[in-house]
Amino acid sequence: MDFYYARPGGRALRPVVDRLPVSMSGALALVAFAVLTTVMAAVGERHAGGIVLAAFAALCAVLGAVSRPAATPLIAGAGWLFLNGFVVHRYAELAWGDTGVECARLALFAAAALAAALPAALPRRRIRMQVLRVPDPAREKRE
Repeated sequence: MDFYYARPGGRALRPVVDRLPVSMSGALALVAFAVLTTVMAAVGERHAGGIVLAAFAALCAVLGAVSRPAATPLIAGAGWLFLNGFVVHRYAELAWGDTGVECARLALFAAAALAAALPAALPRRRIRMQVLRVPDPAREKRE
């Protein structure tokens, strides 16, 4: 009996990557977005612009790459909270602006995190079994 490992549709051996649990991903997201907001304030980018939005989306993708797909709402929610509270409205004020704009920001963050987290949901290994016929000299003599 011969065992080998392969990804479905391919023959390359890929190691299983352990992802963070959902609760740890949420806690890491809160800390990472707090650090990003502080860095953005230090470099003078505390206004709602394309650079800040791209930085938040990139951090969502990085956090999604180390998290499970179920953590996507936590990552997107934490990103939106820090963007809305400390960049858009400043002084830790949360306010719901235009529904289209806020939903678009949430969707962008969720899409970035989910796109990076989905490869973790794919099956990494599959065991396939191939039965090899072992020659038996005693059986061959009888036949």
